[in-house]
Amino acid sequence: MWLSKSSVGRKVVMSVSGAALVLFLLFHMSMNLVAIFSAEGYNMICEFLGANWYALVATAGLAALVVLHFVYAFILTMQNRKARGSQRYAVAERPKGVSWASQNMLVLGIIVILGMGLHLFNFWAKMQLPEVLHMMGMDVEPNVMFNVSNGSAYIVSTFSCPVYAALYVVWLVALWFHLTHGIWSAMQTLGVNNKVWFCRWKMIGNVVSTIIVLGFMAVVVAGYFGMGALGKVALDCGACC
Repeated sequence: MWLSKSSVGRKVVMSVSGAALVLFLLFHMSMNLVAIFSAEGYNMICEFLGANWYALVATAGLAALVVLHFVYAFILTMQNRKARGSQRYAVAERPKGVSWASQNMLVLGIIVILGMGLHLFNFWAKMQLPEVLHMMGMDVEPNVMFNVSNGSAYIVSTFSCPVYAALYVVWLVALWFHLTHGIWSAMQTLGVNNKVWFCRWKMIGNVVSTIIVLGFMAVVVAGYFGMGALGKVALDCGACC
């Protein structure tokens, strides 16, 4: 099949899956920002997006997109390295017009994947997963089930820990570099490759990436310092590392 066997087809799959993931990040970032202004409002969103059928379908679809995107990225990177052979060692300096992010997308992608694993451990495993296990008839501690929708408390308990806060900052910085290159590269692959729109999509990519990362970063900072509505949550639950 063309989409899976040719380099161009694989780049198209990467571009489309990447664009879908960017849209998800915008939604997820916007949802998380609610926690800064209203802990109750954020918890209502968490309850709405619990183990309902539509949330589970969306979660499965999102997981498939991530796997597809990463696998194709790895295959293309290995193909490019094989094609270049020893030539990739011939020049020590970065070629003119080639960004640092474009030369390190695989490393950045690995950091992003590891950060996602940490994020799943800190939030998904404590919120949606217990509901799924309960639906399957497995035993889940009552206090765990009681707190599955208390997302604001999990934000505070996670980001009040300096280690977690620092790891999330590193993750978000890597995500910014990954997105700034990925967005305009995807648009170029999908055919928006003339000189005018090439520059425009580069700017759009930088702006969108910055908005996403700053939005997530604001939640980390608010959780760490107990700012906004999260400050009251921190006082109520006495969060600590």
